Amino acid sequence: MADIVLFHSVLGVRPGVHDAADRFRSDGHEVVVVDQYDGRVFDDYAEASAFAEAIGYPDLMRLAAEAVRNVPDGFIAAGFSNGGGMAEYVATQRRVSGVLMLSGALDLAMLGTDTWPAGVAAQIHYAVDDPFRNQAWIDAVADQVRAAGGPVEIFDYPGAGHLFTDSSLKSEFDEQSSELLWSRVLAFCGTPSM
Repeated sequence: MADIVLFHSVLGVRPGVHDAADRFRSDGHEVVVVDQYDGRVFDDYAEASAFAEAIGYPDLMRLAAEAVRNVPDGFIAAGFSNGGGMAEYVATQRRVSGVLMLSGALDLAMLGTDTWPAGVAAQIHYAVDDPFRNQAWIDAVADQVRAAGGPVEIFDYPGAGHLFTDSSLKSEFDEQSSELLWSRVLAFCGTPSM
């Protein structure tokens, strides 16, 4: 089983993050949930984004790197929304076995690099009409993964829910898409590549 480091969305460690960690654990994985907000959670994306911007993305990246300092090499970096970018970032700083970008993928140039770790597999999951989806960023990181010899899978889901796996977000949650995502994510965690 895998060690998984899970980064929260811009909204913080909401119930959906705890549910995700429980889902991984019930499949036999060890999970570290990183809280970059010291317990703050949000219901509003604009308010949450302002909070994240006040911290500053360089500091959030530093906190992400610090959070994995004591995790053994070969873990899977996973994250929702902004946490997807944090998962990408730590993959460029540490030896990981895979990266899961859940409703969040950034061009590596936004993280200060253009080099994906050699051979590391990735999955990218998004709702088709997610208002925060940026196809150019998805395409860029997918190309960067492939250029480094890593396999990448991109999965699209119907609807417009940004955090569609979080059942506490009633206007976004999609049970069918969530179950499909989890079947794919858990399969990935059973067979990540180095």
